[in-house]
Amino acid sequence: MSLQNTRRTRLRLGMLAGSVAALLVASMTVAVGAQAAAGCRVAYTVPSQWPGGFTAAVDVTNLGDPVDGWRLAWTFPSGQRVTQAWNATVTSSGSQVTATNVSYNAAIGTNATVSFGFNGSWSGANTAPAGFTLNGVACTGGPGGTPSPTTSPTSTPSPTATPTSSPSTPPTTPPPAGNPTATVAAMQPGWNLGNTLDAIPDETAWGNPLTTQALLRHVRSQGYRSIRLPITWSNHHGPAPDYTIDAAWLNRVRQIVDWALAEDLYVMINLHHDSWQWLNTYPTDRAGVTNRYRALWTQIATTFRGHSPKLVFESINEPQFADTTDEQGDTATRELNAEFVRLVRATGGSNTTRLLVLPTLHTSGEQVRLDALAAGFEQLHDPNLAATVHFYGWWPFSVNIAGGTRYDTNVEQDLVGTFDRLRDTLVARGIPVVIGEWALLSWDHTRPGIIERGEFLKFLEAVGYHARTRNLTTMLWDAGQFLNRTELRWRDQGVYDMLKASWTTRSGTGSTDQVYVPRTATITAKALTLNLNGLTFRGLWQGGTQLTSGTDYTVAGTTLTLTPAALTRLVGNRAYGVNSTIEARFSQGVPWRIDVISSEPPIQSAASGTTSSFAIPTQFRGDQLATMEATYADGSPAGPANWTPYKEFWGHFQPDYTAGTVILKPEFFAEVKDGTVTLTFHFWSGTKITYRITRAGTSITGAPA
Repeated sequence: MSLQNTRRTRLRLGMLAGSVAALLVASMTVAVGAQAAAGCRVAYTVPSQWPGGFTAAVDVTNLGDPVDGWRLAWTFPSGQRVTQAWNATVTSSGSQVTATNVSYNAAIGTNATVSFGFNGSWSGANTAPAGFTLNGVACTGGPGGTPSPTTSPTSTPSPTATPTSSPSTPPTTPPPAGNPTATVAAMQPGWNLGNTLDAIPDETAWGNPLTTQALLRHVRSQGYRSIRLPITWSNHHGPAPDYTIDAAWLNRVRQIVDWALAEDLYVMINLHHDSWQWLNTYPTDRAGVTNRYRALWTQIATTFRGHSPKLVFESINEPQFADTTDEQGDTATRELNAEFVRLVRATGGSNTTRLLVLPTLHTSGEQVRLDALAAGFEQLHDPNLAATVHFYGWWPFSVNIAGGTRYDTNVEQDLVGTFDRLRDTLVARGIPVVIGEWALLSWDHTRPGIIERGEFLKFLEAVGYHARTRNLTTMLWDAGQFLNRTELRWRDQGVYDMLKASWTTRSGTGSTDQVYVPRTATITAKALTLNLNGLTFRGLWQGGTQLTSGTDYTVAGTTLTLTPAALTRLVGNRAYGVNSTIEARFSQGVPWRIDVISSEPPIQSAASGTTSSFAIPTQFRGDQLATMEATYADGSPAGPANWTPYKEFWGHFQPDYTAGTVILKPEFFAEVKDGTVTLTFHFWSGTKITYRITRAGTSITGAPA
């Protein structure tokens, strides 16, 4: 993340157990049809296995006539499921699985071998398939057994427990060098140690505690398989021409890297805020920047050249360049990426084949940026490279501006379009992709309410699904807003549960997670839409009690309606706020929580103040603020972001539920003209309230309209 975004959001917010089993199926069969193999051999290996999941590698050797277009089929004997695949398109129907070629590996000559791999899920047992068919012809014989896991597949770590020991199983072996797709797949899912080693001037400067091995152990215990360590080096090295890295800082970085590797995590390190501190002057100081860049990466690469191949290098975070066009920025990014690859390879050791990760300009997922990066890959001819971009969603939704309060079609289309471009431009060419940072910019425990929780959950569910089905590895940006690093617990367990579920399956959601019931008026039926996401609705529960279909609720298609009788019972004494919580359960995935809330329309009062201190007295009465519009008398937008009447939540206005006010920020008044401004407050219940303020110099007065 760049400093610009950091300032904007204030700190934005083995691997696998088991041993290697080589399972061979050797066979000779009679040719059937022009595309059928006269004989085939399948090597099915399980190099990695852990509670609930595994990685498989499949080598298919054609022993007959050349094949142009192939289809390998098998049956999982223990109900396993494929969750992510590379070098093949894998589809399933129950336990029946079919892997077909992708565009670049359709042809298999006589005695030639094609390879693909996948991640899968399992429970109870992970017995290897008993046989395979290639283009409908059996590869006879049977693979051997899969090693038994050393940990019970049904046991999962407590989400809040603090680990006290290192993993009990030996570290897994990374995919062989030369298979970057398998390596990147093995890194899924990933987590960022954000605002820590990248903080300026030191590790704790941006509010996070010192990193411990217990933290890294906990991250691994929660299912993460890789960790990105953003590192800012510019405050920790000497002057030109040597730019010698401070020994204490380099040792601290190495300590954290070694801890993470010991916890069986893949690790990715980079140059982080260096991108805007000095590297952005590259176009006007090519020699100076190049020398510094070479000096730093040569020292870093030399320090780690003997480390495990599970350590990955990323050239630069969010490359950006001053006073350049985007096309010039693409060229500068390509030149620095190429220099990075050259000098790392030259340091020898494991660095000759280490996976190196290269970004687009700004780590953007725009098509023109991806095309530029793909062209750079073609020029490098290096078999051990991966691409990286960052993804923070549709900007109005990510920061709650311009009315972007919901996970709507704009958000969905932006997500799908970006991930499709990554798949079609890079993955389809054999270039694996790491989404090195992702989240929403304004999801932050220190600024609650900017992003409504249910809308955020829908975003998390969709990112997991669309990334998984496009073979994209994701690394969550966590600057402390997700994991409480002091207590080693998730700040919102339900958010983590949705994240975790999205790695392997879909979850059902709803059009809302809030049902508002009037505080005093007659209670009527309330309806919401179920987003089934291919699943089956199983019913409603309140705690351990199942609600009664037909009496408490009805379902017509995807419309769920809560009856007045059920709502009357659920709302209890009808005190303001959340009175009860129910959950919709589906055939799989995380249940969808629905809060039943009692409220009345909020009441606002007259106020006076200044442009530096103005707050509107507000009785929220159980409701919550969603957004605010500001317009002049002629209807034109007032205040900052004058292309929209909807202002930025928290940046321009902020509710204070404890004090009973809505604060209008100095940043809002900095761009408001003298005269009258009409404010329209939108609440999550659907209530809208109009309020008028008048500015005269630095003096502000206001009253309900």
